[in-house]
Amino acid sequence: MAMMSAIQSNPVFKAYYQKLVAADKPKKVAIIACIKNMVVILTSMFRDGVLWEAPKV
Repeated sequence: MAMMSAIQSNPVFKAYYQKLVAADKPKKVAIIACIKNMVVILTSMFRDGVLWEAPKV
């Protein structure tokens, strides 16, 4: 459920999800790929001790 909310409100995950769906990936597969991406980002944030910074667009 966290990823469903992130896809709607976070521009980073929204763009990644839309890119996967545009590449003809099934929606459930795209959501799982986004979850993996989130875990990688959170793990590196925890390791480095930094907070989330939204990209400047």
